[in-house]
Amino acid sequence: MTQKTLLALGGSRLLMPLIDVAHDMGHRVVTCDYLPDNYAHSFADDYRNVSITDLDAVLATAKACEADGIVSWAADPGVIAAAYTAEQLGLPFQGSFEAARTLQDKAAFRDFLRRHDLPSPQTRTYTSSSGVADESDAIEYPVIVKPTDAAGSKGVTRVNAPEQLQTAVDTALSFSLRGEAIVETYIIGMGRQISAEGFLVDGRWEYIGYMDQMFDDDGPNPYAPVGNILPSQMDPHILEQLTRDLQRIADLLNLTSGIFNIECRVDTNRIPHILELSPRGGGNRLAEFIRCATGIDLITATVEAALGHTITSFPRSAISGVWVQQMLYSRTAGLFDGIRLNPDFERNHIVEITPWVNLGDPVMSFGHASFALGSAFQRFDSYDDAIAATNWPHENFALNVRPSNDVLGAHAE
Repeated sequence: MTQKTLLALGGSRLLMPLIDVAHDMGHRVVTCDYLPDNYAHSFADDYRNVSITDLDAVLATAKACEADGIVSWAADPGVIAAAYTAEQLGLPFQGSFEAARTLQDKAAFRDFLRRHDLPSPQTRTYTSSSGVADESDAIEYPVIVKPTDAAGSKGVTRVNAPEQLQTAVDTALSFSLRGEAIVETYIIGMGRQISAEGFLVDGRWEYIGYMDQMFDDDGPNPYAPVGNILPSQMDPHILEQLTRDLQRIADLLNLTSGIFNIECRVDTNRIPHILELSPRGGGNRLAEFIRCATGIDLITATVEAALGHTITSFPRSAISGVWVQQMLYSRTAGLFDGIRLNPDFERNHIVEITPWVNLGDPVMSFGHASFALGSAFQRFDSYDDAIAATNWPHENFALNVRPSNDVLGAHAE
């Protein structure tokens, strides 16, 4: 196979499986972002110090390294630049630059859904909080306030009363690259919120791995996902409707081939609302999780799609048991003091556990995905067993974090 060059935007350790796959296939990987000390750069063949939100700089980098493909794997801020560069250079990508902009901008995506009679919450967009107070009494509560262009649950707040709205909008604006926030109707859900990794081949969904998301109601951010359960226990008829809606979006936007990260909430009328459909791999090691649980390799397929290769067919095999992807995190800031793990629980249920911190490292409370401390894959015989064990931390599995005034003082918010 002729060696090709893959430009991967970002540099977090989440890029590692993609780099490993590309190297195993004999290809060269160039990483880029503005953080030269990021974990994955030392494993790439080359690194370029370029912001992944700078469209022209990413395009120039792709030209300079003679990239044959480009991805923004688990790096939401780089998706727009990746789509732009791919379109300018005629490289493969999941869709056009315009399609990527529609999918990545929460306000634009909600508008797209409404225009095509697809379920979508009512939304208001703000570029400052100055006019929020005048409109707050006219809004039906509860609402969710979030940045239009951020991922990882950064800046997300549920608001139950008018007097809370302005502060929530200010918080969302502080996390937005473009300085935009949306206020949208909170969808009262039926069952658990759904996440998925999906893969399109020539515009058709070849695979969608639906999972039930887990949240920590007692954590510092109850809207930051802390894990996923595979397979989802949502009514199959609802998932079939969701798949039809996802295919309709793919058709309307002329999406092509590649991986997508999906989030959905089903309302009490059994209607699925697509909240996110982003042309990138999910940030919680979801593609690795699916590969471990099912053998379906979305990582290899991503490299194949990005470099214009024939995409490997997806095996069809039943999942044995119920699988849990659990983020390792702490409810409080302090210093990492190891993992507490019952030996029987480890032997019977832990398939893989990967901490990202060392003993004595400072850790932050889990306000958003950037403060995750690692990840674990677990297997259970039943969904009820999985649920019982995923009220995490619990007696069989938890992190030890000792208090530290230095950490608390340095990161107090």
